[in-house]
Amino acid sequence: MEYFFYGADTPDVLPIGEEYKEIKNQRHMYDLMSEIWCEYSCAPRYRSEWSESNKTLGQCSITSFLVQDVFGGKVYGVPLAAGGFHCYNEVNGIVFDLTSEQFGSEKLNYDLQHEQFREEHFAAEEKRLRYEYIRDELRKKLI
Repeated sequence: MEYFFYGADTPDVLPIGEEYKEIKNQRHMYDLMSEIWCEYSCAPRYRSEWSESNKTLGQCSITSFLVQDVFGGKVYGVPLAAGGFHCYNEVNGIVFDLTSEQFGSEKLNYDLQHEQFREEHFAAEEKRLRYEYIRDELRKKLI
């Protein structure tokens, strides 16, 4: 399969714990998430634009923090012109962004300058609930 997310061609990142040991690498995680991302898990402000052909739209922060649960590392953000950040992951020097496809051909600056923290993001209950939804759906797939 050909992958188009940023960092798809980087070396494998492996799970850090037993809970997610069935996940082979970041490409396998992308495959699993592609079956989970949905209109409900999309950020409310983007839901009217979400579609099966643009599954990654509005999924960045919740996906990045779930990726952190699976692979460790840190979550960083690319500042957006409209405000806020687009989240992505760095694990052991490997940078990847499972939700980058929502930007099409736009090039983002993955400069590791703006670390993001779940405590800040999940202060918004709707975001925490969306994260819990994708986490629980991922766990179901691994049973």
